Amino acid sequence: MIKFKLEGSEYIELIKLLKVTNICGSGGEAKHLVDEGGVKLNGNMESRKRAKIRSGDKIEVFDETIEIE
Repeated sequence: MIKFKLEGSEYIELIKLLKVTNICGSGGEAKHLVDEGGVKLNGNMESRKRAKIRSGDKIEVFDETIEIE
């Protein structure tokens, strides 16, 4: 479980979140992961690379969960 605290903004884009939490090593890798259907947002598959992730959201990638605070 990774807890990510939003600071200075009301949201973060999905691909940026995947990079800053070190789930993906690059933006290209993050985009590919989303394109392949490897990311769930609040239990549903998320296909928007720039989806706005806000406080209270839960992201599931591989065997990892990211909670947004």
